[in-house]
Amino acid sequence: MANLEFKRNFEVGFTYIRGFMRNVARYGNRPALSFPQMDKSWTYRTLNSDVNKLAHALQNDGVTFGQSVMYLLRNCPEFVFCYLAPQKLGAVNIPANFRQAAGELALNIDDSCPAVFVYDSLYCDTVSKALTIASHRPLKVICVNTTNLEKAPDGEMFYEDYVNGCPTDEPVPEREVDIWDECTRLYTSGTTSRPKGVPLYCINEVLSAHDVIMHYPLSPVDRTMNTTPWFHRGGLHSGGPCPTLYVGGEVVILRDFNPTKCLEYIEKYRITFVTGVPTVLNMLVRARKPESDLSSLKGIVTMGSPLDRASCIKFQKELTPNIFNGYGTTETFWNAFLRPYDLPEHAGSCGHSCTDDDVRVVKLYPDRHAEPDDLAAQDGSEVGEIIIHSPAKAGMEYFCNEELSAAKFHNGFLYTGDLGTWDSEAFITVVGRKDDMIVSCGENIYPTQIESVLEADPRIREACVVGVADPLRSQIVVAYIVPNDPALTIGDVVEYIKSSNMLPIYKQPRLYRICDSLPHTPTGKLLRRDLQTIAAEDLAEGRLSRP
Repeated sequence: MANLEFKRNFEVGFTYIRGFMRNVARYGNRPALSFPQMDKSWTYRTLNSDVNKLAHALQNDGVTFGQSVMYLLRNCPEFVFCYLAPQKLGAVNIPANFRQAAGELALNIDDSCPAVFVYDSLYCDTVSKALTIASHRPLKVICVNTTNLEKAPDGEMFYEDYVNGCPTDEPVPEREVDIWDECTRLYTSGTTSRPKGVPLYCINEVLSAHDVIMHYPLSPVDRTMNTTPWFHRGGLHSGGPCPTLYVGGEVVILRDFNPTKCLEYIEKYRITFVTGVPTVLNMLVRARKPESDLSSLKGIVTMGSPLDRASCIKFQKELTPNIFNGYGTTETFWNAFLRPYDLPEHAGSCGHSCTDDDVRVVKLYPDRHAEPDDLAAQDGSEVGEIIIHSPAKAGMEYFCNEELSAAKFHNGFLYTGDLGTWDSEAFITVVGRKDDMIVSCGENIYPTQIESVLEADPRIREACVVGVADPLRSQIVVAYIVPNDPALTIGDVVEYIKSSNMLPIYKQPRLYRICDSLPHTPTGKLLRRDLQTIAAEDLAEGRLSRP
């Protein structure tokens, strides 16, 4: 039995916010955050002061343990304030996907019932619609004014006014925060319209930071820049605010990805680690000029889609020889990893398990999960389901969703729904999805969600959505429509999707075909795989139409 003093000291002292505060004490005058777009920077001490202002403002509104603060922001300083301030109070910070449609955002709001909602004024229309649709109304709605509004929308406040006059000293929480308290909640795409909240506890946040610090490795002298949105787990936790501010490094904010600007910032700020999906790296290669100085780079970390051999060699030659590739999920962070010494030999695979994780491929059964020890052959050929044991980085449940938690988590493993193979060295290769998820520009897109939106239109009898290969986006979304109304046009469908408020632009089909029927089995089951083959042929033959 552990000594009680040690146990309590560990539980209270090993939280993420305590780690950040250690850096405020020891690195107070060193840079923590830089925002090139505003030519502004923060030391650890000044960053902590701004975080404390927000924490006091939240506390004044009664935000305390277990309550939540949701924020819909691009990568910006206020994102970091909203990430850290709730943790000082024992509250839960919830970064929201700014690419969501209003209806999706409303579902997230009703699922978590945030006490305070913070958003970028760029998304005024989406947020206004979402708050109208949602049943829950946050106590305060705060607008970060990035578009030079003359006044805040009715019933709202500008961020500057919300924190104005608030003290910079340390807020006193209702009780001490410990490692078992939930501190972050992320929302991941779902196969249905019901949102999937992924709770992360303080110990998960710390150990996610440790994982990155160990695998890069990351140190207090590093400067990171993540080209992906921070609301993703890969954005927040891989070279984003979480590990960088925990280790004492500097975060350089890239609000909007532009390859020329990105290369300029690498050179100007002497960035050591960059994170981005393969599509982004291809854009960097095309934009790079011969005189570009990328010598500060210790590594580029990519994720979101497989890294093929040809691309890997190109990135190693044109950007840096130190290319890393991670594979994982919102629920478990990254769990398999390719390091520079694995490449290009093992390009195309996901690598093998991270140090503290156990990633396996188990057999497939039509009616049940395979047990974790019911393994597929390690021959690089037999296809099974990829499962992940990640005790350090996963809360092992969905927020207020016992049914889905029971379906996805089994005997300590997350059953990902990814299909894959593995070889004798346990290198894992993803070959598809059990639920036919589409990955476009690093975003996970579930066909069934789009189909449910389409089929809600009474003019549509049946819809099927598949992905086709695309050199820029990895995949693009194609919709096949069987109409009830013979006069239905693709233009009608596009207008209906826009008016539904349920599909953000990145989920909306880019190609369409209206047809008389879709392929089914004799029992009526849709043959989605057959349609994927047909879609590839239709694309090649020019039979698909753009809106």
